[in-house]
Amino acid sequence: MDAPLSSANGPHPPPAKTRTAALSVLSNSALILLKVIAGTITGSVALLTEAVHSSIDLVASIVAFFSVRKAEEPADESHRYGHEKIENLSAAIEGILILVGSAAIAFEAIRHLVNHGQVRMVWLGIAVAGLSMVVNLVVSARIARRARATDSPALAGDAAHLRTDALTSAAVLVGLLLVKFTGAQWLDPAVALAVAVAIVITGVRLLFGSSRVLVDEALPPGEVAAIREAIEEFGPRGVVGYHELRTRRAGSRRYVDLHVQFQAGTSLEDAHRTAHELQDTIASRLEGVDVLIHLEPEDRVRPGQELGVERAWADGAG
Repeated sequence: MDAPLSSANGPHPPPAKTRTAALSVLSNSALILLKVIAGTITGSVALLTEAVHSSIDLVASIVAFFSVRKAEEPADESHRYGHEKIENLSAAIEGILILVGSAAIAFEAIRHLVNHGQVRMVWLGIAVAGLSMVVNLVVSARIARRARATDSPALAGDAAHLRTDALTSAAVLVGLLLVKFTGAQWLDPAVALAVAVAIVITGVRLLFGSSRVLVDEALPPGEVAAIREAIEEFGPRGVVGYHELRTRRAGSRRYVDLHVQFQAGTSLEDAHRTAHELQDTIASRLEGVDVLIHLEPEDRVRPGQELGVERAWADGAG
């Protein structure tokens, strides 16, 4: 009869993740207000579409804020594997929101190109676009650092949002400067249209990245190789083979489960002790990993799946 062993590595994500997400909500709220006021006064479609973009960023930041709070909650009776995947769902929602926002921006830009809209008080728009660019660069850098430190998909998605917003603000800034010095009014909606294309690329990347986790795609080949190497090191400890190695990810956590066969004559106590040491070894090589091991006897080893180290050791003993 198989004996499952499970080991979780690492503490739950720190509350600092929630504070970082809250920073994004506050910065987006302030920038939206500035862009709407400046866009209305100047008549710049590029600036108004930036306000639309920031509004979508705000919704995404709110989603990220609540998702990291929920993901920090421990497993319960309804969610035995925890709530970490909510972060990946959040990233997918952010990707969808980006695509919706880019469509709205493209529509407004084309409308202004057709209607020959005029931009007034260009310097006001330039000042707001420049301020937005700087603020978003600073905030996105801070969120990105926290995302890397906590391996948070939701914060990574939020940082990507803000970086895109900073780039689009830079494009709007350049467009308004060109309008100011050349008088070519068509440049304003043309820049807005280019911004929409850039946003689409970011949205597609976020959506595909999060969907891979939501459909339980295996861990990257390098991480799987590290797991296999750890298992094979236990050949001299009585491990003769393994199979059913499965890996997946949820939020910042990794999940690994496998069946391990032990040499005939190994006591349950020894196998259990070795399995726990194997869990610790895997946990030392992967961040935030939960390892589940099923113990099996040697006669369960399938041809071609035995450990080469153990087979050589057994031949030498014979």
